[in-house]
Amino acid sequence: MHWIFWPSLAALVVLLLLSPTLARLKAGLLSLLLLALSSWWLIDRLSGDGINSATLYHLRSDMEGAGVGDFGTYIASFLVLVLISLTPMLLLRVRRLHLARRGAPVFAGFAALLLAAMFSSPLYADAKRIYQQMQPVDYSAVAPQYIVPSKPLARQPNIVWIYGESLERTYLDEAVFPGLMPNLHRLAAQALDFRNIDSADGSGWTIAGLVSSMCGVPLTTAQGDENSMGRMGSFLPEAFCLGDYLKQQGYRNHYMGGANGQFAAKADFLSSHGFDDVRDLAWFQQQGIARKHFSNWGVHDDVLLESVFEQFMELSRAGQPFMLTALTMDTHHPAGHLPVACKGTRYRSTHGNIGLLNALKCTDRLISRLVDRIRSSEFGDNTLVVLASDHLAMPNDLSHVLARQQRENLLLFLGKDIAPRQIQAEAGTTLDSGATALQLLDPSIDAIGFGRSLLATPRPASASVAAMQGDGSDYARYRAFARSLWLGEQTRMLRLEQEQVLVGVQKVQPPVLLEYDKQWQLKSMYLENTSRKFEEADPEHRLAYVDRCTAFEDGSADGQWCALLVDSDQGMRLFRDAQLRRGIAIDSPLQPFTGPRPSVRQSRMISRQPRHTGPGQYVLELYAAQRPTRPFWVEAVSSSGKVVIAQQWVQPDSEGRIRMPLGLDHAIDDLEIRAWLNHAEQLAVDDYALLPAETVYPRS
Repeated sequence: MHWIFWPSLAALVVLLLLSPTLARLKAGLLSLLLLALSSWWLIDRLSGDGINSATLYHLRSDMEGAGVGDFGTYIASFLVLVLISLTPMLLLRVRRLHLARRGAPVFAGFAALLLAAMFSSPLYADAKRIYQQMQPVDYSAVAPQYIVPSKPLARQPNIVWIYGESLERTYLDEAVFPGLMPNLHRLAAQALDFRNIDSADGSGWTIAGLVSSMCGVPLTTAQGDENSMGRMGSFLPEAFCLGDYLKQQGYRNHYMGGANGQFAAKADFLSSHGFDDVRDLAWFQQQGIARKHFSNWGVHDDVLLESVFEQFMELSRAGQPFMLTALTMDTHHPAGHLPVACKGTRYRSTHGNIGLLNALKCTDRLISRLVDRIRSSEFGDNTLVVLASDHLAMPNDLSHVLARQQRENLLLFLGKDIAPRQIQAEAGTTLDSGATALQLLDPSIDAIGFGRSLLATPRPASASVAAMQGDGSDYARYRAFARSLWLGEQTRMLRLEQEQVLVGVQKVQPPVLLEYDKQWQLKSMYLENTSRKFEEADPEHRLAYVDRCTAFEDGSADGQWCALLVDSDQGMRLFRDAQLRRGIAIDSPLQPFTGPRPSVRQSRMISRQPRHTGPGQYVLELYAAQRPTRPFWVEAVSSSGKVVIAQQWVQPDSEGRIRMPLGLDHAIDDLEIRAWLNHAEQLAVDDYALLPAETVYPRS
């Protein structure tokens, strides 16, 4: 509907200038719309698909390790768009087009066009798509299709699985990129080469590509805030993946990647699903490798793949079957990187001097060299080599060329007993990669998760078939089932274990808010902004809120954990630490209460950074220029907020001053100050001081 959107924006500017009536409101609304569109543009440059599942996932997962420096051009362009978005406020000074006595009709037209622009914008389309994906779906019809293999493998060769970052097979098209990847062309001719492999929804970014290919399920943004990975005990604990199965069969699983394993929780996924050894950026940094071998994302592929071969030889000599998984990095969007080993590599192209093409040509040489060395080694005959892209390329410097091509993922299998041939897959996606690998090991095993072997003809009903055919409604069932793998089915009992709440099969670090519907099904789980979510939750649902008792009690608290249950029938009950450790049922009887639903508090840090403090008696003094009208808790904490050193129920004086005694028996390296407030309360601390008690005198 862009034919409506752009004229609507132009008309909005004209209507802003036509009348001074509510001019500031009109300018502000237009600027907000433009700022939102600017943000969407930046996200679309990064995702290639606007605000999608990948966007939501990365907003909830650990972003540490992202190579932000590679996106400097996008960020600079975004800042320019932000400045342009603020121009409606400057247009208020323009008076020439003002029409007197036409304020109301002009404002009505402005409001109508603003709504038209919003509903015809990509923002609305993406919001609608995400909303539809997050709606509850009955997945019982597809649940029987979820396969957990248990049969012993007929043979146990070693496996080397190489994921090429964004290394889609489209780059092997000689008509478009002549001579770009001659070595991978040679390997494809020697391999079982699957064509037309797509990325289903929930498989289109790196961690999702790993999950889909190894587990046979799409990666979902599960209920509420499940993907706040730092607060989750394990990654998809109910999923059964290739690493889990191979470990059962006596394999050892090893991973080696140049990027930070914490980014997007790759290391959490691997360690949760059968991997014994995960070597990432931190491991390479510990090896004393020179700085020139690192990019914004991590260690370059020449160093990575040399280390992969060394580990392959070491593991092969040990004699125990293994899977060694490697993930390259230098072809990462938008422009790729050239390692030291490829500094002179250049690819002459009619598309221009594009750095990513040089990176691709380098990757062709480095990956093929690793594969050749593995196959020609004394252990090559007992090794299955899998060469695959993790996902289709994100927006990059070649997007204008790729947009005209038939996009497909790379998937090659090379082994002593694998006859070279090319198979045109029907409705195949990366969900099927792991199942195909298993059937090459044992013809009687052709499925894992929702993945089905690509060797099967005709193709059975599967998640891939549903994703590639129809209107997407069938595939929604597979996504809904995958979402349930975060928590499992039994979520009506909560128990505290080692300072974490056990919800189904998942351990979660409080605070956590759980929202259940009338059938006692878990609708959402929130780990961020929990006090706000508590206030905004559906009044027809039962809520379970777990946090320190300080969040619920006024005037006195013991610092232990509590769980507050509230339902739509004005029922409420507070369970204390000992009861939580024994376990509480969500459908427990509640006690009636009158009045509005209680307001809960959430901790907020006051101090800007931790402070080393020696032993002694102190008085904490702080001045709050903006503060709640009612009393609240102030705490001094240490050890990353896990240990409460001092706590006081305070009411600032008329000038906003707060004083709290603090005694330390030993030095604290990370002393911090926090307050407990509900989401609507504001606390603006201009300054605070920690003074020795003997130097503090009464104020007049």
